[in-house]
Amino acid sequence: MKKIEVNFIINKKPVTVEAYPNERLLDVLRDTLKLTGTKEGCAVGECGACTVILDGKAVTSCLVPIGSVEGREVITIEGVGADGKLDPIQEAILENHALQCGFCTPGFVMSAKALLDENPDATKEEIRRAISGNLCRCTGYEQLTVAIYEAAQQLKEAHREQI
Repeated sequence: MKKIEVNFIINKKPVTVEAYPNERLLDVLRDTLKLTGTKEGCAVGECGACTVILDGKAVTSCLVPIGSVEGREVITIEGVGADGKLDPIQEAILENHALQCGFCTPGFVMSAKALLDENPDATKEEIRRAISGNLCRCTGYEQLTVAIYEAAQQLKEAHREQI
């Protein structure tokens, strides 16, 4: 099988990679681009550990063929936050002690970020729905829901101050 060239935006930077057409976005992120914050859990799109944002939507990168990413924008956990500072979602997760081992945390952050970028007024129920595709073996989901809700409140307040 012949490799193909794929051009896309990764964490706001253009990139060109050569990959086999049947390679997954997850493998290109981890093996080619060395962005290892995106984790492989189940490899069948069930656990959410590999969640990234593709054109504004949370997707499981283990199910995305690299060829389908041509010309699109991908945000990984490495692209969250700015200027060496954590994103408000990450801050709220830390402040609420909403993680334990941390393996699933990048997927939760990416699912939450996609939701809050689209709907900063998300309710706790909408947050629960948005993170329902992310599985965690260590901690309960209530602390994560509270943390993400608090981050939404902070983001709304920051937006009001900018106006």
